[in-house]
Amino acid sequence: MPRPRSLNPIQIASAALAVIDEGGLSALTMRGVAKELNATAMCLYRYVADRDELEALVVEQALAGVDTTAPVEGDWRDRVAVLVRRMRVVIGCHPAVVPLLPVHRHRSPTVLRWTESLLAVLTEAGLDGTRRAVALRALLAYTVGAIQQEHLAPLSGGGTTAMAALSPAEFPHLAATAADAGRVDPDAEFDGGLEILLRGLTTD
Repeated sequence: MPRPRSLNPIQIASAALAVIDEGGLSALTMRGVAKELNATAMCLYRYVADRDELEALVVEQALAGVDTTAPVEGDWRDRVAVLVRRMRVVIGCHPAVVPLLPVHRHRSPTVLRWTESLLAVLTEAGLDGTRRAVALRALLAYTVGAIQQEHLAPLSGGGTTAMAALSPAEFPHLAATAADAGRVDPDAEFDGGLEILLRGLTTD
């Protein structure tokens, strides 16, 4: 019997990411990844201990292209916006992975470096202690939530159309807002929400 070919973490993570991109997060199984690699599920356990470890590898693979260096141009809000937009562009290519980011943020070198740069900018802006911690969590929540909404519930989708068609007598504000929302493109939606959040992160 031929000896199974050697694998490495990048190959396994790439295969797992391909499985998720095609079938969603629920498709991520050892058997599914093994099939993508033309290997056996038992063979994978020589390289990853369990699904938890596999998920952490996937997160790092999905974020491999994120530039984590802190920008130097512009005021602190501009620099924070640059970091957040970088994350959006890269993880937006693999939206099904987004729910794994909060779970494995402490295990991803890319997330750790990106977060360190974000905190450096917030610190220079005068945010520290618990205010800095809350600001960081708010930015993480916005980034993750906005990416999920963009890909799972886009303003151009059927949900917006259905709400715009609601009875104005019963839902006057919702129907009108949905009609307006249908004309907002994804970039304007993301940047507009981020601007509102950043304006609220006062340093005085």
